Amino acid sequence: MSITPIRINLLTLAWAQLWSRPLATVLNWVLLALGVTALSLVILIDSQVEQALQRDVQGIDLVVGAKGSPLQLILAGVYHLDVPTGNIPLSAVAQLRAHPLVETVIPLSLGDSLSGFRIVGTEPAYLDHYGLKPVEGRLWTAPLEAVLGADVADATGLRPGQRFVGSHGLGGGGDEHAEAPYTVVGVLPRSATVLDRLVLTGLESVWAVHEAAHGGASLDAEDRAALADALAEDREVTLLLLRYRTPLAAVTLPRAINSGTAWQAASPAVEMSRLGRLIGVGAELMQGFGAALLLVAGLSVFVGLWHAVRERLPDLAMLRMLGARPRQVALLVLCEALWLALLGLALGLLLAQGLTAGLGHWLALQRSVVVSGWIWPTELIVVPAGTLLVALGAAALPARSAYRLDVTTLLQAPR
Repeated sequence: MSITPIRINLLTLAWAQLWSRPLATVLNWVLLALGVTALSLVILIDSQVEQALQRDVQGIDLVVGAKGSPLQLILAGVYHLDVPTGNIPLSAVAQLRAHPLVETVIPLSLGDSLSGFRIVGTEPAYLDHYGLKPVEGRLWTAPLEAVLGADVADATGLRPGQRFVGSHGLGGGGDEHAEAPYTVVGVLPRSATVLDRLVLTGLESVWAVHEAAHGGASLDAEDRAALADALAEDREVTLLLLRYRTPLAAVTLPRAINSGTAWQAASPAVEMSRLGRLIGVGAELMQGFGAALLLVAGLSVFVGLWHAVRERLPDLAMLRMLGARPRQVALLVLCEALWLALLGLALGLLLAQGLTAGLGHWLALQRSVVVSGWIWPTELIVVPAGTLLVALGAAALPARSAYRLDVTTLLQAPR
């Protein structure tokens, strides 16, 4: 008499068997989740930071400023994450614009801030470089008119027509320049670039604040004009953003500036590559730690399933006697591993996204690089793929053992 094969809901049965050993299941779940969290966190942060850095530096071939650290010059001039190395004379702008190897020169003047956001004196070309125009109001056309980045407008609540006072220093908390208030004339759209967290104004505004700080506001018109003329001879900018006219400039121009002038030229590509190598070591260590956790979790899953198969031999034999095929019994073991992988992925990805969102909030408070949670970069696909591979690989031998189960021998074995 032949036995009709039974219908088995493998996923439901595997779920029940999985939680018949709650302690081992929770341990494997936590180990898998920790590995997923570590790997996902590194990928989420690294991909967003890299994209943000690439957006900010795009089209900037060289940064020229005062002598000092080249990396500091890049961080201060391109990303506005560090203090500048000093100032250079305004005449440098005209000299470099006249250079045959230079296509564009964008001057920047730093020194003041608004609630921790940097006030940057520049030219409209700085906005053109990033392809931005005010979404509210207009560009500045006179001294002490300012355009706010999206983050600045959201944090301060300022809108066109309102006024504010800058404070000395780039970190906030310095003396306020109450004698030279700014008027907001425009707000930029959100662009996910460094301009989101800047207050932009004309170079003349920075000089006007400087002149007012020297007592110019209390002088009569004639004396104020004389003071402005005297200060004009000493006018400076903090740094210059250059774009080459020809690739040949990359070979000759930085060397010519560094050796033939009192200024310093730093290449964003070179310095950020150097910084990337330093940061990359930590990222690789974190990725290695996450991979090690996944492998340990895989080993734990293997041991747990192997012992589970040994302990459930009578139950598996009974399934076979009821008509279950060897393939179904093997798939039952694989389904347990699949459930564990899905549980680990769900918890691990949730933790990684939540931690990334928390880090992004903290970085926003620090006026730093924009990082957000609850996104899915394409690089993240390796995490679920790797987790499923580890879990199913760990279940391969236990599933094979269940598949090759000899029912006759098992039933004849002495109890």
